[in-house]
Amino acid sequence: MNSPPLLVLGGLLAGALGGFLGIGGGIVLMPLLRFLLELQPADAAGTCIVAVFCTALGGSYRHLRQGQLRLGSLAALIVSGAAASSLCSLAFGHFAQRGRWLDLGIGLVFCLVAARMIATGWPGAARSTTVAAPQAVDNEVRGPLALKLVIGVAAGGLPGLLGIGTGGILVPAFTFLLRTPVKTAMAASLTCYVFTAAISSAFKLAQGHVVLAAALPLCLGTLVGSNLGALLNRRARAGVVQIAFGLVFVFVALRFIASFLGV
Repeated sequence: MNSPPLLVLGGLLAGALGGFLGIGGGIVLMPLLRFLLELQPADAAGTCIVAVFCTALGGSYRHLRQGQLRLGSLAALIVSGAAASSLCSLAFGHFAQRGRWLDLGIGLVFCLVAARMIATGWPGAARSTTVAAPQAVDNEVRGPLALKLVIGVAAGGLPGLLGIGTGGILVPAFTFLLRTPVKTAMAASLTCYVFTAAISSAFKLAQGHVVLAAALPLCLGTLVGSNLGALLNRRARAGVVQIAFGLVFVFVALRFIASFLGV
């Protein structure tokens, strides 16, 4: 099953969600590639990260244009993320021969992301999920260097190893650990992806795990959708969207785990 209109539509949805919530969109793209297009796990991961790169590129560009982030404050995160993405992309060649384990890893990460989206989207957590007007801050990501390095490793490791983004983890890490305003945290999450996803995409392309016939229409959709999502981010409330997608992706996470179990 390989339908360019379906892929463009899926890319639009993933990009819009990514630009809106500061995530890469892999939570939409991976099940589309794995179960609707029926790609092998390694090929789905490689194709997904290329589209995630486009989501991050479009979304971060729009956030930076809106003045929501000072890029220099991400230097430590970008450097450690690039190193982790390179090392984990080399390890991906080993896991590519063990597709069931890729499914398990993705399913477990999706469980964490879904739980986080539901928990922070709940009305009682409104202060951490409301997309508010720009705040009177300098839009920098501050915090201890060591903590930034650790977060950067997480930002690069999962894209390199599993072909998915980590926005569902990075946004709360920036918000709660580094005390970053939520709008700046979303912009920082997408900007970190630009570098880690680019490295991961290059490795997976060289390893032969990118299906270009699927990646190109996906990238078209994500580039447009991520810009739209970033524009919506200025005024909209993210809570309802987070709860809805969190519930859907509980099912998606269990589908990946069931694939690992052979069910």
